[in-house]
Amino acid sequence: MSLAGDIEFHYTWLALGLVLAVAEMAIPGVFLIWMAGAALATGLITWVLPIGVPIQIGLFAVLSIIAVFVGRRYIDRHPVVSADPKMNDRGARVIGETVVVTQAIEGGQGRVKLGDSEWLARGADAAVGTRLRISGHDGVVLVVEPIA
Repeated sequence: MSLAGDIEFHYTWLALGLVLAVAEMAIPGVFLIWMAGAALATGLITWVLPIGVPIQIGLFAVLSIIAVFVGRRYIDRHPVVSADPKMNDRGARVIGETVVVTQAIEGGQGRVKLGDSEWLARGADAAVGTRLRISGHDGVVLVVEPIA
């Protein structure tokens, strides 16, 4: 490639950086954003310095590795704290709620009604109609106890 062709190649790096940033938004995983930064940095560097395509590719590879490691380290040291840590854990969200036994709990197993659905339940024996409190969950099975 001629020197003029190499100089114009910076637009490709800038476009690749934008594509990777959009891909990070579409498929979040906090990985592509670091590579997007490396592509944008490569584009800016090649805009200023007339370097060949093989060196540009090597520069992108080195910057990508550095960006990913620095980014992972930053994320490990500054974790994102969720405003609602139980958002995707329905079992944890219902701890403390009151339920009604719909199928007698015998031998530690039965069914309870929570809202408009029935759940498998585990706990002390209880007759149909008994009100219990959810004290925990084991997967999709609610752990229930008598209301104190």
